[in-house]
Amino acid sequence: MPWLVLVISAVFESVWATALGESAGLTRLTPTVIFFIALTISMAGLGWSAKHIPIGTAYATWVGLGAALTVLYATLANGEPISALKILFLTGIIAAVIGLKLVRTE
Repeated sequence: MPWLVLVISAVFESVWATALGESAGLTRLTPTVIFFIALTISMAGLGWSAKHIPIGTAYATWVGLGAALTVLYATLANGEPISALKILFLTGIIAAVIGLKLVRTE
């Protein structure tokens, strides 16, 4: 369950990062509201997960997945440029997160 909550929190990290970018410095109401709601959910989930998963692993997973999802969304929805190297490095991030899940922490 902690890993599921952590992954969901990473999704909300991507949501708040995207909303922050759309908020024009927190001056546009709807993206700003989405930013604060998603930020709260994301941080709460990370905090709860860190009670059950070592903080270094939890934080690296949260940041890595959140960043990869943010890039994926920006590419698909906003036409952010993508290249073979960008795909390679994003795949590396995802592979590292899977590796962190597979490594025993006990």
